[in-house]
Amino acid sequence: MSLNGQVAVVTGASRGIGRAIALKLAAEGATVVVTATSVEGAQKTADEIVAAGGKSLAVKVDVSQVAEVEELFKKTADSFGRLDILVNNAGITKDGLLLRMKESDWDAVMDVNLKGAFNCTREAAKVMSKARYGRIVNVSSVVGEMGNPGQANYCASKAGMIGLTKSVAKELARRNVTVNAVTPGFIETDMTSELSEKTRESLQEQIPMGRLGGSEDIAAAVVFLVSEGASYITGHVLSVNGGMYM
Repeated sequence: MSLNGQVAVVTGASRGIGRAIALKLAAEGATVVVTATSVEGAQKTADEIVAAGGKSLAVKVDVSQVAEVEELFKKTADSFGRLDILVNNAGITKDGLLLRMKESDWDAVMDVNLKGAFNCTREAAKVMSKARYGRIVNVSSVVGEMGNPGQANYCASKAGMIGLTKSVAKELARRNVTVNAVTPGFIETDMTSELSEKTRESLQEQIPMGRLGGSEDIAAAVVFLVSEGASYITGHVLSVNGGMYM
């Protein structure tokens, strides 16, 4: 699954799943443009890639802002002259029951998670369509498929990413650009590490495999979808959830 010579943009790559994806793409030979909402966060992952012998560029980006996204792809073109892979991973949560949810909390989550994916996909599509090659992967979520109380905004945004994936896949297929989604289940991240033991046990009981997944599990799925081995797969939603939702 060599990605030598290819250039990838990974959003929300300062930690967790995004960081694991960026490192895995780099390990397979890709040059990775790492984005985060802070310079320090993006640079930390980029430095890890370089320390391991890879090539990387760190860019501070708020994906909900069109001008910043346009600048991201301009920097990518100016620095490397091409774009082969886009992974839309940037996301936030602002949980709360529907009856208590603020409009601002709904808007913020939709702006980053769904509009951010739209902003980046639109810019990437311009480059990839012209080159007649590209791989786009949207990191959605199992709760975008099954729902989750207290996360109406987050679930809606992640479900929207699935619809975006399928629609854009149909639009770009003739340009040799594939568009797929990965839906992680409960994954070991900074957020889940703060859960109580009782809560973790309750989560694990919902998973047939009896354990939470790792960020590397998601990264492996993404690398497969951008590889030559997945060249005839588009519009697909790949569940990586240990059997939690089938």
